[in-house]
Amino acid sequence: MKEIERIVDQLDRAFGGDAWHGPSVGSVIDEVTAQQAAARPIKGGHSIWEIVLHIAAWERACRSRLQGDREQLSATEDWPPLTVTGPEAWEETRTLLKQGHDDLRAAVVLVDESRLDGPIIEGMSTVYVTLHGIIQHDLYHAGQIAILKKASAEVATL
Repeated sequence: MKEIERIVDQLDRAFGGDAWHGPSVGSVIDEVTAQQAAARPIKGGHSIWEIVLHIAAWERACRSRLQGDREQLSATEDWPPLTVTGPEAWEETRTLLKQGHDDLRAAVVLVDESRLDGPIIEGMSTVYVTLHGIIQHDLYHAGQIAILKKASAEVATL
């Protein structure tokens, strides 16, 4: 198996399932309602919805960087504000996340292995570090979402 195939496998596991650590991003948000996604069970913390938008933003930025664009996220792009909530808007956000992930995956599959040790963009980390970084980023936030799901369920039963 080539290294890029291993990276794609890890990207798939982190996002779509069969992750060693536990629930993937996709599975952890699978049963989340719009109400749960918008809730803030931890004072001062982000909502599940905001985290999902944040994951989508960084997957888009990673894909753009792979394609040579020096994507720099503004604070608003990094943590997009929730302006519309409700079941339809939540489904659109989930679709945005899935489509963005699929686009990133398609871009990663095309990476020539000879690029892995070179900078993704001049002055930035290597392609290898960036790709593993986006996987780690997804998993970090999957853990946060799992905690927020549990916290919101506990708040709902009080």
